[in-house]
Amino acid sequence: MAKNKNLIYISIALVVFIVLAFLYSTPVFTGKQLFQHDIVQYRGGAKELLDYRADTGKETYWSDSMFGGMPTYQMGSRFEGDIIKKIDSYLNFLPRPVNYLFLLFAGFFLLGMVAVRNWKYALLGATFFGLSTYFYIIIAAGHNGKVNTIEYFAPLLAGIILVYIRKKYIWGFIVTTLFMGLQIAANHPQMTYYLFLALGFLFLSELVRTIQKKTPLKHFLISSGIIAASCIIGVGMNSQRILANSEYVKETVRGKQILANDSHSPTKSGMDKESILMWSYGKLETLNLFIPRLMGGGSQEPEGKEMMNRVQELVQDNVTSQAEMDRISKGFGGMTYWGDQPGTSGPAYQGAIVCFLALLGFFFAWKKYSYWILSASILTILLAWGSNFIILSDFFIDFVPFYNKFRAPSSILVVVELLFPFIAMLGLYRFFTDRQLAQEYKQKILLYVSGGTLGLILILLLFGKPLLGFYTENEKLYLPPFLLDYLTDERFKLFKIDAIKAFMYVAITAVALFMTLKHKLSQNIALIIIGVVSLFDLWTVNKRYLNDDNYVDKIFAEHPFQTESSDLLTEKVQGNPNLESILANVNVNKTLETIAEKDKTHYRIFNNILGTFSETNTSYFKSSIGGYHAVKLRRYDDVINEYFQIMDSVKVPNLLNLLNAKYWVVGGPEQPQTIPNPHANGNAWFVSNLKFVNTPNEEIKSIGLIDNKKTAVISASDKEYFTGKKIETDSTAFINLTKYQPNELEFKSQSKTPQLAIFSEVYYPHGWKMFIDEKEVPYIKADYFLRAVHIPEGNHRIRMIFEPEVIEKGKWLSLFSFGLFIGLGILGIFWMNKKKKELVEETA
Repeated sequence: MAKNKNLIYISIALVVFIVLAFLYSTPVFTGKQLFQHDIVQYRGGAKELLDYRADTGKETYWSDSMFGGMPTYQMGSRFEGDIIKKIDSYLNFLPRPVNYLFLLFAGFFLLGMVAVRNWKYALLGATFFGLSTYFYIIIAAGHNGKVNTIEYFAPLLAGIILVYIRKKYIWGFIVTTLFMGLQIAANHPQMTYYLFLALGFLFLSELVRTIQKKTPLKHFLISSGIIAASCIIGVGMNSQRILANSEYVKETVRGKQILANDSHSPTKSGMDKESILMWSYGKLETLNLFIPRLMGGGSQEPEGKEMMNRVQELVQDNVTSQAEMDRISKGFGGMTYWGDQPGTSGPAYQGAIVCFLALLGFFFAWKKYSYWILSASILTILLAWGSNFIILSDFFIDFVPFYNKFRAPSSILVVVELLFPFIAMLGLYRFFTDRQLAQEYKQKILLYVSGGTLGLILILLLFGKPLLGFYTENEKLYLPPFLLDYLTDERFKLFKIDAIKAFMYVAITAVALFMTLKHKLSQNIALIIIGVVSLFDLWTVNKRYLNDDNYVDKIFAEHPFQTESSDLLTEKVQGNPNLESILANVNVNKTLETIAEKDKTHYRIFNNILGTFSETNTSYFKSSIGGYHAVKLRRYDDVINEYFQIMDSVKVPNLLNLLNAKYWVVGGPEQPQTIPNPHANGNAWFVSNLKFVNTPNEEIKSIGLIDNKKTAVISASDKEYFTGKKIETDSTAFINLTKYQPNELEFKSQSKTPQLAIFSEVYYPHGWKMFIDEKEVPYIKADYFLRAVHIPEGNHRIRMIFEPEVIEKGKWLSLFSFGLFIGLGILGIFWMNKKKKELVEETA
């Protein structure tokens, strides 16, 4: 009976989560979809991949759409036999973003049921976690892989707790393995990495408890073995994805550095330190977890437009010289953000009530939880400070494996956003239910923590201006007093509103808890009050960053690269800033479409209007010199940094010729111009001269200076390739592209002498195979980042095929791992049921 009753409550909770998710996302009822910046960029960059899949029913693991060509492993490629990803798609069955919100709620509810075995507290904790503001900010931005990964944080932790603390080995193995697999399948290694930094403290906590003999050694060893096996099998179910990405990442900006300069060293791997630490959270900014607009919230808060209008009026009334105007321009950043980061979409707000209850939780929760959660929270907050706590960051970058593969340390606060709701739920549960906690102790801690929290808010309200400043150092340096005073006054008003709200929310919660201690309020009523106030708090803050304005008609969400303007489009765009880029780029898109329709051969376009290396409009219509992707190939990124940061009028065209940029799009968004480039080298060409260089630095600098139609720059390490291979000039020789698919290119060549062919295809040492007349031959790197092959005299057919061996190898490992998971799970359940029957028979 009790079991059936519990199932009813669980079912009701799941329905509540679905209702909450739909209520937050009401535009989906009318067929509208989220308009997400990163997903728009994805649609452009993945167009060639998606078209190939639609046309052939097969998958290509290489695409030429962006950055001269790159693997599609991080562009939405699918893997045959990827069962765990299919399970992920089944779980995300609801429309976006309802699916994300539901799984955030439901996953934490599972964690709550495992930890406290009480649906009321699990339900409350789920709203604490599922309404964390950061999740809504990344959903609005289109970081779907990130939020998809975070969905599985809580249930993975639930599985580990089932094993370590609940001693439910079989169910713990099943839950841990399943959600480990789903975690990896969601494909955001950075989020998973941060989670495991925190889980390391759970392991250390259990080890210490074993040493202190609070936990039997046998249990610790069995549990650790089960968790290790679960993680290995969960990883194994993603073998294709992991093997492909691990092979790929070595050649990207996250892998080994090639050049030697101020920011790079061939002895190091990963990104340069400046890139890693660019988005470092400020020390005081950490209080944004508690007060959302302590540092102004996001760079584009709604109040920003009104503030900017007033600033313009003040400037017109007070500025009398161009020199003063230039000085003011240097000082301006964001109207509504004055923190340490270059900019931000919003604060990592956890909720005033959640933070308050988390502080209480560290006193009230069981020590087996509180110690490791506190340690993990402190570490992740310190790491989020990045360059603002450089000693720790330097240590992690230099000595902790893989830490230097990831940028934006502020995003590590996702760990706090999991652990604060968890410790808040645990503390609240024990506060209400555990009789071992003395009444006097509860009252004392509640008094001290609530008094200290409310006192802190009062101090910030009374002395906030001198303490927080409400301006950046740059603003203080360049802005005149009349502007600085206006900004600080307006920003203080923004902060004051949120601080007063935080004071009220904490006070209501504290009073509710005090009244239950005095038996003037029932536990259930107190939980309802806390839940409703917290829900209202987080809901209203989240609506600043993900609201109805983020939804657009389906046609715009699925086809954001419009090529025709119309009255209907103009009408739809008006009042919706998310759609302004669609209207603004119509003429550029039309230009790109016209080029692609008139010239259907294979080439690349250099788009110098929209920001070459931060747009995928070009990629949607044709292969692009640029693109938008966080994991570019290292050699291509080196070329971008070497040549395109400073647009040299001689060197840049030389590079564009190498990359077969047949057309340039220049001018402005209103009147784009197409410039044919008759000097483009084509898809392949023969060279008669070789320039051998000793270092990568010499190699990359040479390619901007040589006549690359006649000469190729070759690394001295590839000299051996030419042993026994002659290269002689033949003015009549030619090599032409006869067939193009993203993963297969075919060329026809004719020459009276042996030649070295240079291909306008980015060099990637894994998976590409070169054939001359169907015989596989070795190829080398030329001109720092392109492919080259020696071709004998005569007429020949040359083919390049991308067939990564890791895909087939990974498929069988994935299938084996999933089969092992199913087999062990079935055996475990069978053994568990057998033991139950034996126990029943013994007691009968």
